Amino acid sequence: MELFAFDKDYVDRLRGGDPATGQHFAAYFGQLLRIKLRARMIASETVDDLRQETYIRVVAALRREGGVRQPERFGAFVNSICNNVLQEHYRASSRSQPLEDSHLERPDQNVDLEGQLATKQCRERVRQVLEEMPTRDRELLRAIFLQEKEKDEVCAQFGVDREYLRVLLHRAKDKFRVLYEKDQVGLAARAIARREA
Repeated sequence: MELFAFDKDYVDRLRGGDPATGQHFAAYFGQLLRIKLRARMIASETVDDLRQETYIRVVAALRREGGVRQPERFGAFVNSICNNVLQEHYRASSRSQPLEDSHLERPDQNVDLEGQLATKQCRERVRQVLEEMPTRDRELLRAIFLQEKEKDEVCAQFGVDREYLRVLLHRAKDKFRVLYEKDQVGLAARAIARREA
């Protein structure tokens, strides 16, 4: 991955909500943060939560007066925010007490409404991102991941061989990832706006 040279104009555009800059920010740092967090053997869903929290804090810092004093060191700034989020995660995890073996045998009587709501919101975001994609990419991702069709069946449906299906799937997943991460940055900005309201 090629390193990007940040400057004051980039930070100002990001602070101002420029869509192209926001998309670049999400794609660039999404990949870097995922690599950094996955290297620490953190579960995928926790990695996504930590990335989201990092995005929220970066957007909040951008909107504060003097929040980013050295725009040319913006990459290091985002990395340090991620480090802080990671340390808080470790501290919170270490406070948890291990459960007794007998606890695992008792079924949980409480309904996890918050978890259900988060899952529903995640499904809705995925659906919205899919709707933004080109038709062919959207249908390909649905066939493989949602409908779980056999690859030979998908090849016949799209009129391609398995090797080219692999290429199409890779491209579609990349497009989805960029749109999803752009959506994540937008959610972070909206969450900040709600907190400040």
